[in-house]
Amino acid sequence: MPVMEPRARAGKNVGKETFNAKEVRALLYGFGDVQDPLPETVRVLDEIVTEFLEGVCFEASRHAQVAGRQKLKFDDFEFALRRNPQYLGKVKSMIEKRQTIKEMRRTFDQEDDALAKEHGKDGGRAAANGEDELLGLDEADEDLELNIDTSSKGTGGRKRKRAAK
Repeated sequence: MPVMEPRARAGKNVGKETFNAKEVRALLYGFGDVQDPLPETVRVLDEIVTEFLEGVCFEASRHAQVAGRQKLKFDDFEFALRRNPQYLGKVKSMIEKRQTIKEMRRTFDQEDDALAKEHGKDGGRAAANGEDELLGLDEADEDLELNIDTSSKGTGGRKRKRAAK
C-alpha cells in the first residue's frame, strides 16, 4: 500500500468525525469553553486533532520505513516530534512511565514465581501446612477436624470439633 502525504489523506476525512462528539465537548468545557459548544467548534477541533495525529503518524511511519521496519516504535514518534520540545517531553515521559510499569510487572511476576516455587517444592505436604497456617492450627492441634455445617438454619460456616481420643 503506497504511503500518502498527510495533506492528501486529510481530504478523505473532511466532514467525518473521528472522535466522539460528547468527549470533545467535555474536553472543550474542561479547557474553559461553554458547557454546550457550537457543533462547528466541535467539528473543527475534531478535524484539527485528526489532522495533527495523521501528520505525526505519517512522519513516524516514514522514519520507520527509512529504518527498514514495518512496525512503528516509540522512537519513531520521538523522531516525529523532535522539533517540538513540549510534545517530545510528553512522549519521553510516557516512554519512561511505560518502561517503569514493564519493570514493575516483571519484578512482580518474578516474586510470584519465587513464591510458587517456594510453596510448591514440598509437594502436597507444603499445601497442607499452608492450609494449617491459614486456619491457625499447629502440630499440637492435629486432632482437630473441619466439618461443614449443612443445616438450613446455619450460615454454612465451618465448625471445628475435637476428635475422640
